[in-house]
Amino acid sequence: MVESKDARAYRRLLPVRAEGIPADLIAVAAGLVLLAAAVVVGISLRADGVPIHAPTAPLLGIWQPHVGVTTPVDCALAVLVVGWGPTLASRLRWRWLLVAAWVVSLAWIFGLALVDGWARLAARLPHDYLVALPTAPPWPEVLRVYTDRIVGGQPDSWTTHVAGHPPAALGFFSLLDRIGLAGGGWAAFVCMVLGSTAPLAVAIALRCLDGEDVARRALPFLALAPAALWIGVSADALFLAVSAWGIALLAAATRLRGPGGSAAAVGAGLLLGLSLYLSYGLALLGVVALAVLAVGWRLRPLVVAGLAVVAVVLAFTLAGFHWWEGYDRLVVRYYQGWGGERPYSYWVWADLAALLVCTGLAVPAALRRVLVVVGAAARTRTWPRPVLGTCAVVLAAAVAVIAGTLSGLSKAEVERIWLPYALWLVAACALLPARTHRCWLALQAVTALVVQHLVLTSW
Repeated sequence: MVESKDARAYRRLLPVRAEGIPADLIAVAAGLVLLAAAVVVGISLRADGVPIHAPTAPLLGIWQPHVGVTTPVDCALAVLVVGWGPTLASRLRWRWLLVAAWVVSLAWIFGLALVDGWARLAARLPHDYLVALPTAPPWPEVLRVYTDRIVGGQPDSWTTHVAGHPPAALGFFSLLDRIGLAGGGWAAFVCMVLGSTAPLAVAIALRCLDGEDVARRALPFLALAPAALWIGVSADALFLAVSAWGIALLAAATRLRGPGGSAAAVGAGLLLGLSLYLSYGLALLGVVALAVLAVGWRLRPLVVAGLAVVAVVLAFTLAGFHWWEGYDRLVVRYYQGWGGERPYSYWVWADLAALLVCTGLAVPAALRRVLVVVGAAARTRTWPRPVLGTCAVVLAAAVAVIAGTLSGLSKAEVERIWLPYALWLVAACALLPARTHRCWLALQAVTALVVQHLVLTSW
């Protein structure tokens, strides 16, 4: 295969020593040390009676080695992607590559989820979201009374996850119920299908920011990411899809001209505005959005998308739900439950170990590559166009998750809570040398398979 112009430019950017593998392996080893420390300290804290509320800390679940009917299919899919994924990613036409990546993503998510069995899969979302539907008032009234039911200890208090999110999450499941897709099975199916499109959104954003070569390099890693374990299934898969497509449209708006660019900016603003009402934590996604706009360096998408976000905020506010009031009451509810008992001194760093499992062990090496590029750019005082956007969104996502863990409002369960940020970190794998991609993909696949078959995750 002939090396593209962007790939040659990237190779010239890095010092010779950065092309070696030892430093990448050291980064992976550091990640393993962090993960091992989180496991060992978690076991020690539980033995001492400290309420960390996570039997398999830093993950939420229980230790239970098991296999399922889809285990052979999952293994076969992993082998196929590791063996042929990088080659197909470099040769298929772009539209067919997106189709292939979506099929792989969907199969990987469903295959891993069904190791636990369909019955358990369908029972996850009803436990906290769907159970609130029968007692919820009609939708317009929900917005007016939503904040009144967030704090616990009241007869009509929302369940934990409904109280922990703005009303659009409950509204989505209410909509599914009204159109005839009632029950946990349909809710799980829709969330997984929507979540499976997120790798495509990230790849499209990278293509708009850095060109097709970088997006092609990233796609096999995005489709085979261990994040699939929590996309199948949690409501955060929905949040991931909405926010990822919002960023993708924003990236497209920085490149398109005329009505197409304006339409993309409006769509981006509407989706990113809606994201604020799906999860409070997605307010930090603004850092990633600003990184995209900084790379695109155009004022019009900022103004148009910003106005669309304001329109969404005004619509919810005028309908009766005030975001900041809901957030303030969420903080009260958070400390009424496990959030008030889980030790900050452990979770402030163990959260990063849980995120490492979600993103995969190749990501520390990829993040090292990002830092090398940034360091080289700082020395030369020039940004490398072939990977400028990728580095920017990866660093922005990293800043967002660090802010999240320092806030103390994301103690544990971040393997699902931070799904909207995880795939942007996985995008850094595009910077790994192409000749090593199969090895790194194999490590990603093994991570997902091992966790799925050793831990019965709660989500």
